[in-house]
Amino acid sequence: MNQNWQTKWPERISYGLSDAADNLVFQVMTTYLLFFYTDVYGLNPGAVAILFVVARIADVIESFLIGTMIDHTHSKWGKSRPFFLWYALPYVVFAILTFVTPSFNATGKLIWAYVTYLGLGFFYTAVNLPITAILPTLSQNERELTLLGVIRQFFGSSVQIIVAVFTLPLVAFFGKGNQQHGFLMTITLFGIISLILIWNTFLHVRERFTDTKISHQPMKKVLSMLVKNKPWIVISVVILLFWLVTAIKNQTTIYYFKYTLHNEGLVPLANGFTLASLIGVVLIMRLTNPFGKKQTMLGGIATAFVGQLIMLAGVYLPSLHTLFAGIVINSLGHGMIVGLVSIMIADTIRYGTTMGIQAEGILASTDNFGVNVGLGVGGLITAGLFDYSGYVSNHAQNIATLHMIDINYIWIPLVIYIAMFLILLRYDEKIMQDAINAYV
Repeated sequence: MNQNWQTKWPERISYGLSDAADNLVFQVMTTYLLFFYTDVYGLNPGAVAILFVVARIADVIESFLIGTMIDHTHSKWGKSRPFFLWYALPYVVFAILTFVTPSFNATGKLIWAYVTYLGLGFFYTAVNLPITAILPTLSQNERELTLLGVIRQFFGSSVQIIVAVFTLPLVAFFGKGNQQHGFLMTITLFGIISLILIWNTFLHVRERFTDTKISHQPMKKVLSMLVKNKPWIVISVVILLFWLVTAIKNQTTIYYFKYTLHNEGLVPLANGFTLASLIGVVLIMRLTNPFGKKQTMLGGIATAFVGQLIMLAGVYLPSLHTLFAGIVINSLGHGMIVGLVSIMIADTIRYGTTMGIQAEGILASTDNFGVNVGLGVGGLITAGLFDYSGYVSNHAQNIATLHMIDINYIWIPLVIYIAMFLILLRYDEKIMQDAINAYV
C-alpha cells in the first residue's frame, strides 16, 4: 500500500467544506421543511406525507442516474469534480424557490411544493453524491481516507448544529413576525454561502487514483459486482436506517417543544446540545485504529441507544435536565456513526475495485439512496401519523397527536437503533480489508 500522504491541508479543508456547503441547505430541509409546509405555508400534513413519498421515489431513481453519470464522465477535471461546477447554482436556486410562498389556492400551493421540492432533490443529489464518490480517488492510504472522511463529517456536523441552533433566530430576525419572509431570507443567506463553498471544492480538490481500464464497465457486470459486495449491502441498509432515525428525530423536535412543552423557544437550546456529535466525529481517528471501523460504529449505535433511553426518562419523568443529558449522549453516538458513513462506503468502493470494477458513482449512490429514502420514509411516518391522529397546525393538539409526537420522538428511534446494531454485526470488515490490502 502506498503510505505517502497524497493531500495537503488546504485540499483536505476544501473537501470537508463541501459537506458543510450541502448541509447549510440540507439541514434546513430535514429539520424545518415539514414544519414550514404545515405551520407556515399551510399545507395539509397528509398531502405533505404523499409529497415526501413521491420525492423519495424520484430520489432513488436520481441517485442511480447521477451515479451512472459519474461513472461515465471522463472530463479534463475528472469524473466527480465537474458536478460541483455544473450543478451548484441550480441547487441553490431551487433551495430558495422551495421557500418562496406564492399566494395560490390549496391545489396551486401543493403543485408549487412538488415542482420546487422535486427539483431541489435532483440537484442535491447531483452535488452531494460526488462528495462520497470522489473520496477513494483522492488517496490510496487508508488512514488518510479516514482523516478525509472525519474532516468532511466534522465540517458537515458543525454546520448541522449551526443550522439547528440559528435557523429559527434568523427567521425571527429577518421576518420581524413574518415567518414566510424569515425562512426565505434565511435560506437565501445559507444558499449563497453554500454556492461559494461548493465551487471552492471544485477549484481545490483533485482526483488522483482512477483506473480507466476498469472504470467504464457494462451495467450487467456492475450489478453482478454489487450483489457480491456483501459489505456494501450491509452498510447500505445501516445508512438507510440511520437517516430514517435522523429524519424522524429532527422533524419531531420542534413539534415536541412547541406542542408538548409549549415552549418553542427551547428548540435552539435543545439543538445546541447536539454539539456533542462533533466529539463523536473527532473520536473516530482515535478509536478506529485499535478497534476498527465496524466496532467503532457499533459503539456509536450503542451510545446513541443509551442516550435515547435517557431522553425517554426525561420525557416521562418529566425532567428537562434529564432530556438534555440524553440529547448530549445520543448526539455523541450519532457523531461516531455519521463520521464513518462515507469512510465505510469508500472502503466498499475500493473492495469493488478488487473485483475488477471501479464504479464509485453507483456505489456512492448508496449514501444518497439511504439519505433520500430514510428522509422520505421518516417524513412519511411523521406526517402520516400526525394526520392520522388529527393534527391541526398552530392549535392546541389532542391527546392522540401528543402521543404520536412522543412515539416519533422517543419510541420509534429506539427500535431503529436496535435494528441498526443487529444488521451491522453482519459487516465482514476483515475479509474486505484483506482483499484491499492484497490488491493495492
